[in-house]
Amino acid sequence: MLEYAEPVTKLIDEFKRLPGVGQKSAQRLAFHVLRMSEAEVERLVAALEEVKRKIVFCSICNNLTDVDPCRFCASTNRDRSIICVVEEPYNLVAIEKTRSYHGLYHILHGSLSPIRGIAPEDLRLANLLPRLRPENNDGVEVREVILATNPNTEGEATASYISRLLKPLGVRTTRIAMGMPVGSDLEYVDEVTMDKALANRHDI
Repeated sequence: MLEYAEPVTKLIDEFKRLPGVGQKSAQRLAFHVLRMSEAEVERLVAALEEVKRKIVFCSICNNLTDVDPCRFCASTNRDRSIICVVEEPYNLVAIEKTRSYHGLYHILHGSLSPIRGIAPEDLRLANLLPRLRPENNDGVEVREVILATNPNTEGEATASYISRLLKPLGVRTTRIAMGMPVGSDLEYVDEVTMDKALANRHDI
């Protein structure tokens, strides 16, 4: 015997397929949908259909976009001599919020993970190296590639792999600094973070 009516159970099961959504969250979302008006549900369905229909990968940087190339790659105001490599499109948003980076991006859509079976060919890496040539970059030579993958085991492995690919090309390759977050207290910092903070110390 079903705990809920079959359509509700199906909706809960679909929500559970979303990342980070467990049984209780899926139930809350399902019952929220049930409380929505028909017009609100139609707007939600239309938004889902539109995003699947209109959003594509940028042919240059792999960003999710409704125009190709994306607005970053198409902009004449971006510094084309710097490319920042990130794992996911939402990482790009975090960097843009700083308002201090004005270069281009390259989105991998994942990170290397032997445990999860993600190999280099599963990442969107193939179009990175051609971008470094001036003829593929509006005549501008790329002078630096910033590796801004996550500061975890998978992110470190990905950054290390890409740096090995870039080394023979002679392009400057940098890694984002890691260590003590601003506003934190030494008392509560774990040993790995503390080690990174010491390793990335700089003159003042």
